Amino acid sequence: MAVTKSEFVDRVASKSGLSKRDAGKAVDAFLDSVQETLVQGDSVTFTGFGKFSAQQRNERQGVNPRTGERVTIAAAKVPKFSAGSQLKSAVKGS
Repeated sequence: MAVTKSEFVDRVASKSGLSKRDAGKAVDAFLDSVQETLVQGDSVTFTGFGKFSAQQRNERQGVNPRTGERVTIAAAKVPKFSAGSQLKSAVKGS
């Protein structure tokens, strides 16, 4: 089951003792800060949890599945998340 942003804000509010409104602001501030950092070309690291970074993907060849025609996929800068050891252990143990 996927958790929506609204459900996530509810969980943050209940765990932190913040109101839902303040928890929503905190979640939005967190997401905005991560996005701004990645746009600047830097990374965000939370020891044990993981690392958010931007990665350059090279131009490559692909195939249009409808026509079978070969197409060139342009180079792009894409977001990447690498899970930390504590997060991996927590997920593996559940």
